[in-house]
Amino acid sequence: MPKENISASVIKRLPRYYRFLAELKKQNVLHISSRQLAENMGLTASQIRHDLNCFGGFGQQGYGYVVSDLYCEIGKIIGVNQCNPTILIGAGNLGKAIASHINFDNKGFKLIGIFDSDTNLKGKKIGEFEIMHTDVLKDFCKSEKPVAAVLCIPKAAAADMADTLIEYGIQAFWNFSHYDLKINHSDVIVENVHLGDSIMTLSYGLNNIRK
Repeated sequence: MPKENISASVIKRLPRYYRFLAELKKQNVLHISSRQLAENMGLTASQIRHDLNCFGGFGQQGYGYVVSDLYCEIGKIIGVNQCNPTILIGAGNLGKAIASHINFDNKGFKLIGIFDSDTNLKGKKIGEFEIMHTDVLKDFCKSEKPVAAVLCIPKAAAADMADTLIEYGIQAFWNFSHYDLKINHSDVIVENVHLGDSIMTLSYGLNNIRK
């Protein structure tokens, strides 16, 4: 199936498959059927087969999937070994938490720099990284050529910062700014993350389970 015809919902399930298969590998599970996968993941066997068939299938009828092989294949599809050079903009509490606790290296990215517009943060360290002022972004991007950016900045600053970073060569954004980036560039990828939406979804579940 051509990549442009694969639905967003299928793509969003790939990391879940990858994570679940990693757990199976740790448990030394050698192979698993689509039915067993479905039972454990709360999906249907036909949905799993459809999802994986978008990328070639990988299973054997009557045998199922070889866990280690499927894990590797989904990792290749996601691109977990690509190490795309990435910068983080915004070294406040959220930016610090992401830089400190997200392992970019095994998810397809490599964090190479952290920036903030607050001069009081310049020179301070988050892990191995020394915070740089956003004034040097242009020169840094020119020399280091990052292709992705994590935005942990206020909503009001997000659109202008995104436009600037696109000029500097950024092709993808992991956006925590609470601003839904609507960028008129077909070759730019945006993943908007709204943590508040997630907890409100939990609230909905609680409110409805009680009824």
